[in-house]
Amino acid sequence: MGLLSDVLLLPLAPVRGSLWVMEQVVADAERQYYDPSAIKAQLAALEEQLEAGELDEETFDRHEDALLDRLEASRTRQSGA
Repeated sequence: MGLLSDVLLLPLAPVRGSLWVMEQVVADAERQYYDPSAIKAQLAALEEQLEAGELDEETFDRHEDALLDRLEASRTRQSGA
């Protein structure tokens, strides 16, 4: 049965391959998005921008909250994995 199903599903191979590639890209993007070291580096850069006067306090707070939420989500994902 395996050979017959492989022959019948052969026309779908490019679609299955494309889906696999998209799943890999999404997984890698999520790993980068939730990487704690990258988030901490972004927090440090944000603080440098505040100290340099490139950001006002309200903008800093908004971006900092978003980054801290990502960091918390990252820790939750790691503890659940």
